[in-house]
Amino acid sequence: MNLEFRDVIWEFPARPLIMGIVNLVADSFSGDGVTDIDAALERARQQMADGATIIDIGAESARTNRGPIPEEEEAAQLLRFIERWPELRANRPAGTSWPLLSINAWRPGVIRAVLPKGGDLLNDIGGLPTDENARLCADSGAALLIMHTIGQPKVAHTHVGYDDVMVRIEEFFAEKIALAERAGVARDAIVLDPGIDFAKQRADNLRIYRELERLHQFGRPILLPVSRKTVIGDVLGLKNAAERDAGTVACIVQGMLRGAHIFRVHNVRAAAQAVRIVAAVEGAE
Repeated sequence: MNLEFRDVIWEFPARPLIMGIVNLVADSFSGDGVTDIDAALERARQQMADGATIIDIGAESARTNRGPIPEEEEAAQLLRFIERWPELRANRPAGTSWPLLSINAWRPGVIRAVLPKGGDLLNDIGGLPTDENARLCADSGAALLIMHTIGQPKVAHTHVGYDDVMVRIEEFFAEKIALAERAGVARDAIVLDPGIDFAKQRADNLRIYRELERLHQFGRPILLPVSRKTVIGDVLGLKNAAERDAGTVACIVQGMLRGAHIFRVHNVRAAAQAVRIVAAVEGAE
C-alpha cells in the first residue's frame, strides 16, 4: 500500500510513522502552544530529532469553549511557518528522514490561501461536508486526510450518539473517499482518521480502538490521533492533558497491534520509543 504526498511516496507496510504536533496558538488544550515562529521551528526540529517524520502545524485551536479566529489571522500564522519550512527541511537533524509537512486546517478560505504555498498533507478535521477541500488538495498535489466527525468543528457535539459507531464510520469513509476521488484526489493520496474524541463518547472511542482492524477494508493508511485525548483523561481520571502521556503510549501500543500506520502525538520521543519496542517484539524492526 502506497501513500503519495506532494513529492514523496511512502510504502506500507513499514514501521508506523510519527506525526509531531506543533500548535501555533496560545490556547492549545494541552498547554503546549507556541506563537513565536522561531520557537515553533525549533520545536519541529526537536521532534524530527526525536523520531517524527511528519510535522503537523495548526494555527486554530479545536477547543469548543471559544469561537474561531478570523481566517486571515489563521492563514497568516501558518504562512509564517511555511515560509521558513524549506530552511528547516534543508538543515534537518543528521540521520533523520526527509520530513513531511502537514497543514491542520478545515476552512476552505484558509486552505486556499495556504496550501499552494506548501504542505505535503492536508489534515482536514472538518469531515468534508463538500468536495471543496478535496479539490484544493487535488489542485496542489497534497495528500488528503479524511477525519470522521459529525457537524462543524469548534462546536461541541457531546450529545451525539450512534446505534453502531463502527458501521457509521465505515459508511462515512465509503462516501467521503468516493467524494474525494470524484474531486480529483488519487486514492493513493488519501489517509483515514476515525476521529477519536470528535463527536464521540467514551464508549465510542474505546470501541474504535478495539475494532480498528475493520477500517483496513478501505486499503488506506489509518492515522490515530491518540495524544492526550479526553478519553484517556476520562479513563485515568486526569483533567490535565499534559499528564496523559503514559495513557497515550498505551493507545499507541493498541493501535500498532491493530494495524495503525501513523500516530499524531505531542510527546514524539515517548511515541517513537514505544513504536520501536513494539516493532522489535513483533519482529518488524
